[in-house]
Amino acid sequence: MFSWLNTWKNKIIVFATALGGPGLLLISFLDSSVLTFPIINDLLLINLSIQQPSRMPLYAFLAAFGSIAGCVVLYFIARKGGEALFRKRAGARAEVIKNWVEKNGFGGMLVAALLPPPTPFKIFVFAAGVFEIPLFSYTSAIALARCIRYFGMGYLAVKYGHQAMPFIIQHKIGIAIGLVLFVAASYLASRLILRGKEQLVA
Repeated sequence: MFSWLNTWKNKIIVFATALGGPGLLLISFLDSSVLTFPIINDLLLINLSIQQPSRMPLYAFLAAFGSIAGCVVLYFIARKGGEALFRKRAGARAEVIKNWVEKNGFGGMLVAALLPPPTPFKIFVFAAGVFEIPLFSYTSAIALARCIRYFGMGYLAVKYGHQAMPFIIQHKIGIAIGLVLFVAASYLASRLILRGKEQLVA
């Protein structure tokens, strides 16, 4: 069965690569929902951005949109599947992931989406659906994280060419920490600004 699945996945990759931008949208959607294509959408985004640098924003948008749509589909699948299925898939990590998602909401999903592999991101997506994290907060967090990821990757592709992926892999921990710190600082700053406005109104 695994051999059959891998054969079909390889056919999808070849088909998507030939399509260009629409293929990137397809791979990103499938990777974030029902299938897994490790780094294939990243490589396709990099190759397309190198070939046509002026279209990089479009390619980054397609990758982000496909991933967001796939995550939303998985979210609703999880809501139908229930907590028992989540615990079966998450195993020993189930309680930790449940607490993280329920306590942190938008911020928790954003951080999870920004962390590099081997972070089991789909388990966080599944938990968000099972424990009914508000769809708007969930989608907003995924959208922000995916835009940061794919537009950043597109920029590196235009700047470094085919060395972009080795650069990202070599520095993935540092990049992830930097992004998380940036997002945390931005979030705290926005909270302080809003609190200051509330005090002025009061």
